[in-house]
Amino acid sequence: MTVNLLNYDLDALVGFCEQLGEKRFRATQLFRWIHQKGAFSFDQMTDLAKSLREKLPASARIEALKVLSRHDSADGTVKWLFDVGAGDVIETVFIPEADRGTLCISSQAGCAVGCRFCSTGHQGFSRNLTTAEIVAQLWFAEHALRKQLKKDDRVISNVVMMGMGEPLQNYSQLLPALRVMLDDHGYGLSRRRVTVSTSGVVPMIDRLARDCPVALAVSLHAPEDVLRSNLVPLNKKYPIAELLEACARYQQAAPRDFITFEYCMLEGVNDQPEHARQLVALMKHHAVDGLSCKFNLIPFNPFPASGLKRSDMAQVMAFSKILLDAGIVTTVRKTRGDDIDAACGQLAGDVQDRTNARERMASQRQGMLGGIKVVVAKGAGI
Repeated sequence: MTVNLLNYDLDALVGFCEQLGEKRFRATQLFRWIHQKGAFSFDQMTDLAKSLREKLPASARIEALKVLSRHDSADGTVKWLFDVGAGDVIETVFIPEADRGTLCISSQAGCAVGCRFCSTGHQGFSRNLTTAEIVAQLWFAEHALRKQLKKDDRVISNVVMMGMGEPLQNYSQLLPALRVMLDDHGYGLSRRRVTVSTSGVVPMIDRLARDCPVALAVSLHAPEDVLRSNLVPLNKKYPIAELLEACARYQQAAPRDFITFEYCMLEGVNDQPEHARQLVALMKHHAVDGLSCKFNLIPFNPFPASGLKRSDMAQVMAFSKILLDAGIVTTVRKTRGDDIDAACGQLAGDVQDRTNARERMASQRQGMLGGIKVVVAKGAGI
């Protein structure tokens, strides 16, 4: 049986080549062909020894994900829907800006965290993605966009692990994927420009700091434990104080001098002035541990099952002013890709709900696309 070489970081590819009796530099050549040049056939790799090109197909392949659909927004945002088998699909979003190109990547089919404001979590968890499935999203998007834009230079400058799923609950597959992204022989991305977003898996935050510190974004969404536990069930296991202490430890290894905190603005739930003042007090308390923060206020994208509403912009701006006046760097996330359901939290929960058979049947009736069950719902994901 052949192995998908998108599963391997460079060290793993060196090991694979050594098993074939090849030297390290052959693995480096192969790695560059795959990731820098987007090769999908060994015959394309003209500087590899012919003997190696001839024996590779018997043991290896370069297998991308099947593209089910592509949607282009009026603002330039692009969303791809990928088939990952067994009725599960994932989504990947490219967001172009004047000074960067950002790719939002999924790490799981579905999500087990179950945040109240997240449609993906509401529909349930299917499975972790493999390293190859994580990397394949970047591999496909980078080279498809280069071809489309007729560019030889890199199109994607930033990667955010903010798509479907909780990345740190798929740590074993995430870590080699991050190493591929950062490797100079691969995509050569800066640690400052690769972001892992988490709802707060404390032990894995500490592991990431040791293994591969990149930029960190934490889904906070509340200033105190009772409210956060209601919105983010994981808080019951890793409460706010424990989470912020982990963030302070992480910052010592992080490539940026701050941790980003994501805060989804929910009308009448977490958007009142007293909530903002509580956040200020919370951050000042943990500043003594060395924690420096930036807040990203996110407009909620409603979906019926949540029972939640989006805060109006006046409320968001008043909230922001309290944080800014306290010296906390604060931004309000600009909504992109609304017309193709690619804005924050609008990634389709295209996974069967594993928790309720009746909902599964309803989901199947809602839509079929090439034999893949598709349920497009709006929410505010991580």
